[in-house]
Amino acid sequence: MEPMHKETTDVEETQINWKDIDPKKVKQEIMEIYPPKVARKRSKHFVINKKVDDENYAEIEANVRTVPGIISQRGCCYAGCKGVVMGPTRDIINLTHGPIGCGFYSWLTRRNQTDPSTTPDGHNFMTYCFSTDMQESEIVFGGEKKLKDAIQEAYDIFKPKMISVFATCPVGLIGDDIHSVTREMEEKLGITIFGFSCEGYKGVSQSAGHHVANNGLFTHVIGQDDTVQEGDYKVNLLGEYNIGGDAFLVEKLFEKCGITLISTFSGNSSVDHFRNSHTAELNLVMCHRSINYVADMMEKKYGIPWIKVNFLGAQATSNSLRKIAEYYGDQKLIDRVEEVIAEEMPAVEKAQADVRPRLEGKLAMMFVGGSRAHHYQELFTEMGMISLGAGYEFAHRDDYEGRHVLPKIKIDADSRNIEELKVQKDPEKYNPRIDVKELETQERHGIKLKDYEGMMPDMEESTYVIDDISQYETDKLIETYKPAIFCAGIKEKYMVQKHGIPMKQLHSYDTGGPYAVYQGAVNFYYEIDRMVNSKVWDHIKSPWEKSPELAAMYAYE
Repeated sequence: MEPMHKETTDVEETQINWKDIDPKKVKQEIMEIYPPKVARKRSKHFVINKKVDDENYAEIEANVRTVPGIISQRGCCYAGCKGVVMGPTRDIINLTHGPIGCGFYSWLTRRNQTDPSTTPDGHNFMTYCFSTDMQESEIVFGGEKKLKDAIQEAYDIFKPKMISVFATCPVGLIGDDIHSVTREMEEKLGITIFGFSCEGYKGVSQSAGHHVANNGLFTHVIGQDDTVQEGDYKVNLLGEYNIGGDAFLVEKLFEKCGITLISTFSGNSSVDHFRNSHTAELNLVMCHRSINYVADMMEKKYGIPWIKVNFLGAQATSNSLRKIAEYYGDQKLIDRVEEVIAEEMPAVEKAQADVRPRLEGKLAMMFVGGSRAHHYQELFTEMGMISLGAGYEFAHRDDYEGRHVLPKIKIDADSRNIEELKVQKDPEKYNPRIDVKELETQERHGIKLKDYEGMMPDMEESTYVIDDISQYETDKLIETYKPAIFCAGIKEKYMVQKHGIPMKQLHSYDTGGPYAVYQGAVNFYYEIDRMVNSKVWDHIKSPWEKSPELAAMYAYE
């Protein structure tokens, strides 16, 4: 029997043709709420995607300070250093020198996973929260003694191979010298101990913390172990943080293809892997923003080239595997990669065919840090969905427009605040993995090296590219377009859901994942299908909010 009516969600009822709406008018209306000076600034961050010429897209402002008073998505320098880059490493004791709130905030918030059984000592300190727990007395009289005691206590209890110390805002303000303390304790304990000047206020976002973390790893860890591992096609994977188990799937895929993974920065990572990473033949960069510094420095010092890859999305994964195989130019690897792709794709295509009828043409928006707002568009495209708006919270212009704009970017005072290491060829360990001419021309076997074209070329024209989006702008875009799903982080989650649309966290995946490579793509298809087509979103508003007019009569009438 046919139902008398079809239950639909608010999203289905209000699905619109986005091309019928003038994006310039939408932008103008959003900017009108701001004071004129603020509107001029925000307008440069709020771009309607358009190709200007053969090489360039519309210029976007990025990596500058957020206008005070605007509620944005950004985190701090400390969050980028400790929480993102260093946090996923299982056998480093990451000690926060600061109030307990800072240490607790950065503790396991991204659901990074690891497998300590692969390390001989079995160390796994990720489940612990280490902090000096600074109190008012340390703020007044200094906290260096407390830091020394904390390092000693951590060593006595856990006997780690390495301890790293992170400076928070109060530490920078009162002038504690964490570096002299770590040098003193390193000499006393005989293990590697070093500090990060990653005070939260440094830089304009957590991007500064990524840079600080990259510098620290490169200075104190990378290159300490020259042991050459067995295996073919030795690579490092940079910018994969094993959220929800992503790196586990990538590792299995590499093993299936015969590719040897030396180190991952920093998902499922170990100090021993970092120390040995300079013996790899090729660096694969996933998150361009958080880790490109290490890739560039390893090329200069050790002669290791790097290429940009993406293992989010089935087609993107296939393209990346083929790119690696073409780089090596080995027919054995090329053939094996094609065999693996042929084995993996049937399950993916079956899942695509299943979910696509329910998702075709629906709108998605994603405003996520790193390269995720770019990478996840691959997955939405595979489901037939349209990425109407995307942006980053801590990107630089090259993440949007491509690395060819690097010479045009002006370095401001905030960026100069982050140390740029002067890297030279190592007299003993520099070993060009490929022909020197290929390194100079940045091309090998038709594959561009040290290159990233950015997010804009992969987005349709007249879609929105927005840097450091504010809460007000988010609200207005949702009200205007009624997207089927919105992707961001935990801070935006509940505000978005109050609009009656599903919100998918792409920082920590909520309780989902993994979403990497082929198996992860299938997981993501069904997760989005479930969220978008759930009838729960129809119940966000109470019945009297949907139909507030009431009609009644007295019983005696």
